[in-house]
Amino acid sequence: MKEQIVHVIGAGLAGCEASYQLAKRGIFVKLYEMKPKKKSPAHSLDTFAELVCSNSFRSDSLENAAGILKAELRMLDSLVMKAASKYQVPAGSALAVDREGFSTYVTQLLQAHPLIEIVEEEVKTIPPGYVIIATGPLTAEDLFEDIKKLSGEESLYFFDAAAPIVEYDSIDFSIAYFKSRYDKGEATYINCPMTKDQYDHWYNELIHAQCVVPKDFEMKVFEGCMPFEEMAKRGKETLLFGPMKPVGLRLPDGTKPYAVVQLRQDNLQKTLFNIVGFQTHLTFSEQKRILRLIPGLEKVNIVRYGVMHKNTFVNGPRLLNSCYQMKEHPSIFIAGQLSGVEGYVESVGSGMVASINMARLLKNLPLIEFPRHSAIGAQAFYLANASPIDFQPMNVNFGLFPPLDEDAKKKERKSRYANRALQSIQEGLERGIFDE
Repeated sequence: MKEQIVHVIGAGLAGCEASYQLAKRGIFVKLYEMKPKKKSPAHSLDTFAELVCSNSFRSDSLENAAGILKAELRMLDSLVMKAASKYQVPAGSALAVDREGFSTYVTQLLQAHPLIEIVEEEVKTIPPGYVIIATGPLTAEDLFEDIKKLSGEESLYFFDAAAPIVEYDSIDFSIAYFKSRYDKGEATYINCPMTKDQYDHWYNELIHAQCVVPKDFEMKVFEGCMPFEEMAKRGKETLLFGPMKPVGLRLPDGTKPYAVVQLRQDNLQKTLFNIVGFQTHLTFSEQKRILRLIPGLEKVNIVRYGVMHKNTFVNGPRLLNSCYQMKEHPSIFIAGQLSGVEGYVESVGSGMVASINMARLLKNLPLIEFPRHSAIGAQAFYLANASPIDFQPMNVNFGLFPPLDEDAKKKERKSRYANRALQSIQEGLERGIFDE
């Protein structure tokens, strides 16, 4: 079965999902991962499927497009979704995980699979044969140059940022309090409230704080991962409508704070919490100073500072079809954030589509486009059909779905999107098109 070997480059979320799905279909996989021998500036673990930014897969509700996408992936037997469920930590209506437990579980399962060979080395050129490139937004320079040479495309990029993680025991709970917004679900978020005077002082210090200057001449920042200091510079109240929004977070005495900094559980032991929406490129010393100006965090111990890194991606509409297959090189698929999708769950979805279609290609079956009514299919369609002139990565959202019937009432729209999406996947499963 040598001709049935698929080279999967990169053991991130997309690469791990693709490897699992291929092996499940009886196809031998060589999974290449440069860790632990070499790591990007944003990676710290030796294991696969490392979550380098937030530990949250976002909303798990079917009232949200990301929640629908996760439900579809579960229907399709996603390895990543199984691991996320096994290592889930409390996060209200969001699906958040213990980073290390989640990553270790995925790694051990793939290492133990008889049809998956792990190759611990950096891939500098695209190997011959059948290939899924899933090296993510931090693709090493040599390989990215080879991809550009093959595709003829110049690099597109944006800068991404991660939030600090702090020790639970260093938070002052005479000030901070547990509460979920509007008391939805279990009170799992830690909230640090500010009065107007406290916020005004803190804001003034923040906008004058020193940042790390990126080496690249022009800095393009993805809106979904905007550093909080950049948000602050857009206006004094910008953060109050974003990560520091106080609505639904009244203090235990019933009073309403002027601003709130929220922290979300980052591991199962509840010893680490990340600061929600506080991705940053402040210098480490300034991060410590600015965070310790927040009430409740005056003596906080930072175990991982926020970092900013360059994310690279290809021009999906020019290079790829809606199966994540290269138009000019049909034996090569590109999955994950390198393909131009944005987000953890979206990366998993792209790995799912690429691997199912790679399996069909090897079995001489026609490739399948996932139903456009599904979140997975809507995302893939956008990637292949967006304008190549000004293409930018985008999280899955209801705007990517085909319109509903005109008679759909506003309050029913989200549930109708969800029902229609899940039904389209169910019909595909019943027809067996995803299992070939």
